[in-house]
This record gives sequence, structure tokens and C-alpha cells, in this order.
Amino acid sequence: MMDLHWTNSLMGEMAAPDLFKILKLRSEVFVVEQNCVYLDHDDKDEQCIHLAGWVNGEVAVYARVIAPNISYPHAASIGRVCNAMPYRRRGLGKLLMQKAIELCKKSFGEDCAIKIGAQYYLLDFYQKLGFKQVSEIYLEDGIEHISMLRNSGSYTIS
Repeated sequence: MMDLHWTNSLMGEMAAPDLFKILKLRSEVFVVEQNCVYLDHDDKDEQCIHLAGWVNGEVAVYARVIAPNISYPHAASIGRVCNAMPYRRRGLGKLLMQKAIELCKKSFGEDCAIKIGAQYYLLDFYQKLGFKQVSEIYLEDGIEHISMLRNSGSYTIS
């Protein structure tokens, strides 16, 4: 049984070594592993809640929770969802997303809409978490993606 410890904090509240570990994991997964040359750290990071699952001082899973009207009008978002290689296939991705959804509800309201840009191959994974596909497949950094929405309520798709 692994000892998993959760943190959620704003960027300015994080210790520099923790922030470094998070940004390193994001680069390992999104830049190196997926072979995408892009600027991972964007202007949204300072406005996000950073959710991380830690095992023995190392980040195992991570996602950033984004307030409504930053990435999408009238909808919160969950992004940069990643899982460190040694911790894959253990159900941590599902646990991470459940925690991120709960953090959205707690931070932005129980019925807040959550919109994500998901890699298409993860369609089934996100559908099981209550997300619905709301776009055609599009390419982002050479990878097939789709827009997905959860708790749409009166949200207008755009």
C-alpha cells in the first residue's frame, strides 16, 4: 500500500522544490514523452489551484484547476493532468480527477460547469467521470483532442 499525500495550493504558496518537481513532471510527460515542443508554463499557472498527489516526497499525479472565465467563458477547467511513469495503472488518474472535480465544486460552486480539452484516446476515461464530448476531434500539438463538458447546466458551448 502506497502512502499518498494530497496538496492543493496556489503557485505563490508552494515551496520552490515542490513547484520544481511539478513543472519537471509536466515537462517529462507533455514535452519529452509526448514529443511536443511547446511552452508548458503559461500565464494561467499563477491563477490556478495546483493539485498534486505525493508519494515519499515525489509527485505521483498532478492537475491544475482553473477558475471560470480563464480558459473558457463561464466554465471552470481541469488541465495539465499527468501521472508519473512509476505510478501509472494504479487508479491514481481516476482518483486525481475525482479530487479535481471536487475541488472545482468546492472552489467555484456545486453546479459549476467544467470544460476540458482531452486527448481523444482518453474519451472513455473522461466519460466515466461524467464528461460529455462537445466537439469534433481537433489537433493540438499534433495530438488528437476533443472538448468535453461536465455539469453543463445553462452553459453555452463555444
